[in-house]
Amino acid sequence: MIPWSLLDTAQIPGGGDELRLLRRGAEFSIKLGNNELMNSRLSATEQALATIACEKIRARARPRILIGGLGMGFTLRAALVVLGQQAKIIVAELVPAVVAWARGPMAELFGNSLTDPRVRIKETDVGDLIRSGRSAYDAILLDVDNGPEGMTREANDRLYDLDGLAAAYMALRPGGVLAIWSSRPDPKFTQRLRKTGFAVVENPVRAKGPQGGAQHFIWTAMRGG
Repeated sequence: MIPWSLLDTAQIPGGGDELRLLRRGAEFSIKLGNNELMNSRLSATEQALATIACEKIRARARPRILIGGLGMGFTLRAALVVLGQQAKIIVAELVPAVVAWARGPMAELFGNSLTDPRVRIKETDVGDLIRSGRSAYDAILLDVDNGPEGMTREANDRLYDLDGLAAAYMALRPGGVLAIWSSRPDPKFTQRLRKTGFAVVENPVRAKGPQGGAQHFIWTAMRGG
């Protein structure tokens, strides 16, 4: 078996452990300590995050999308497939090294997505963009940390508490959708979404799509029209 090679490390602003980018042949992995955050062979749920959400707003003229977390680009690429040429997609990535990896060793995964004229990459906290936006987005897609119960930095919890969800609600246009990826279910989080005013659907998805794999979860939370 081909051994893993460590390509680079990066500190998370406000976090303790470091991110590690590893490669084994054509396979990439990003780990936090011993925990794997993402793997290039397991992309189905990240793609589903974009597909499920963007299908709900694709008929809108000039839809504006905010993606929290660049990762390995699977969510971004899936959104570009669904959305038309008039869409605008902002991707917020907190860790500058992740953007550098996307343009460097992982460029083959990203294809032309980073140079697509519909896309802007901002090296910032997605929470800042949410809080500063008022009816600014048709969809907000969050693949930040490991979901509502994260592991990379405590500040991420503010995205998923009642105040953070209220900010997301206000940042959406009427009828907009907040979609959130998680490695596991969280009934209390579903309750928080509903308490905020969202109409919520829980979507179980498999890491390998039709081939199975671990079950992850995507919430789609709709703001009223």
